[in-house]
Amino acid sequence: MSGTHSVLAHVQEADNAPVNTTFLNDVLRGLSQPQKSLSSKYFYDEAGDHLFQRIMRCDDYYLTRCEMEVFREKANELVSELNIDGAGFDLVELGAGDGIKTRHLLRYLSEANADFRYLPVDISGHILDVLCAGIQQNISGIDIHPFEGDYFAALGEIDRFSQRRKVVLFLGSNIGNMPVEDCHTFCLRLGEHMHPGDLLITGFDLKKDPRTILKAYDDSDGLTREFNLNLLRRINGELGADLRLENFEHFQTYNPVSGACQSYLISQKNQTVSIAGRSISFEKHEPVFMEVSRKFSLTEVDDLAVTTGFSPVKHCLDSKGWFVNAVWMKN
Repeated sequence: MSGTHSVLAHVQEADNAPVNTTFLNDVLRGLSQPQKSLSSKYFYDEAGDHLFQRIMRCDDYYLTRCEMEVFREKANELVSELNIDGAGFDLVELGAGDGIKTRHLLRYLSEANADFRYLPVDISGHILDVLCAGIQQNISGIDIHPFEGDYFAALGEIDRFSQRRKVVLFLGSNIGNMPVEDCHTFCLRLGEHMHPGDLLITGFDLKKDPRTILKAYDDSDGLTREFNLNLLRRINGELGADLRLENFEHFQTYNPVSGACQSYLISQKNQTVSIAGRSISFEKHEPVFMEVSRKFSLTEVDDLAVTTGFSPVKHCLDSKGWFVNAVWMKN
């Protein structure tokens, strides 16, 4: 579960309410395709942020606990390739969220008197405010410079802001929220903003019992269902649509061969909705693709590094072997 962001362009509706035309165009384009889809990057409004924080605390959603264990127990291993007694560096976190896992690493670096700045990047200005407040309350003396927006636009700003060496964090198995081709392209583009010797620490959810994976995305509390439906609420609220949430139901699949765990909203009836004055028809049982959360083997993790200009350095796994934070070095 992750997101990117574009600079807002606005048009005026009849009631003078601003409409994000990028959001509108993406929604209309996605729902006009033979296979309807909505971009998961729009999950994260304020309500979506709160729901995802609840998901991360949910008993069925093991990913956060596994990665938290790695950061809590193995912070020294994660940065052992970086000479923290040497020149200063920037710790850049893409899709930082509320930073609750990263606090363990920040505390370790702070106590080691490392010369670093923390540069969190997120689509959501609200969650960045939460992150900064949480860190300032829990760890003193951290130099924080948040960047709101699209990953690569923010990395461009960071390149202009600082030429120090980078340690880039991309956590939470966010890299699994992309199709295979996009994942490869993303790593190549990320490498364009890094210099030889810079480190990338990436979270990968590993292949395991399919029932464990499926339950994480179809939790007994119904939080993932609400998270998906909240995007329809956002479309109604921001784009003046008349989607009826009771006419859609969350459905989850997992393919243990490809590792693709896919979320859908299924139309429960034949229906026609209006979005910004445009009619969109749904057939009964028609699926709307919402998100993919891909799972990996350790071999696939290393292969991705090698084919995108990085060298695998190490695997830091949780005690169950369910999740890995892979450390790569830019060639």
